[in-house]
Formats: sequence, C-alpha cells, structure tokens
Amino acid sequence: QVQLVESGGGLVQTGGSLRLSCAASGRTNSEFYIGWFRQAPGKEREFVSAIYWRRGTTYYGDSVRGRFSISEDNAKNTVYLHMNSLKPEDTALYYCAVKIVLGYIDFSIASAPRNYNYWGQGTQVTVSS
Repeated sequence: QVQLVESGGGLVQTGGSLRLSCAASGRTNSEFYIGWFRQAPGKEREFVSAIYWRRGTTYYGDSVRGRFSISEDNAKNTVYLHMNSLKPEDTALYYCAVKIVLGYIDFSIASAPRNYNYWGQGTQVTVSS
C-alpha cells in the first residue's frame, strides 16, 4: 500500500504560480509512477502530469505543457507540481495518484486515471480572473 497526501493548493490570480506537493508513504521502495490529475465540477478527471519515481521519465497533458513541470525529492518521498502562468481554466481539485509498475509505461497508460492504484484526497486550486 502507498498513502498519498497532497498540499499546496489555494487561491491565486491569473498569471500566478503555485507549487503542489504529494507526499508518499508506505511501499515507496516499489517501482511506480506518480501522476497528477485534476477534476473541475461537472467535468471528467483530466491527466496533468506524471513521473516515473526515481527514474525521471515525465509526461504532460497538452493543456499544461510548457506551463507546468513535475519534479521529485527522493529524500522526502515527495513529488511536486510546479504550476506557472495559471489560467482560470486550471481551477480544479488536484489529485496525485500512484500506479505500481514493473517497468517503463507509455503515455497512453500513464495518462489514464483508471490505471492508478492509490489516490490522495486532493487539494483545491482556484485561479481568479
């Protein structure tokens, strides 16, 4: 089992920045990807970004590429989502999730919420216009 706790959400103006954190505990010595997803009211859960834990491979959704970046701090068992040039349409509940793997997975697998095994409770990001 892996437990996840997100933090760092809040209210920010258009063009501003936030850094979300996802702290992992439990079986962190396993092979896994950590993904960030978001869900706005009335919309489906959307892939934002993912990173292959301790391997460095990263993926980004089209709507955030070039504005967001993902990084990890292995010593703290934490993954960060750095969000820049925020827009009102980035407003959503942001979740991190873990997918246990045996090795590298491609974008189509990493970006599908149904493939993830463990989820955090989410952190709200609101971007005002």
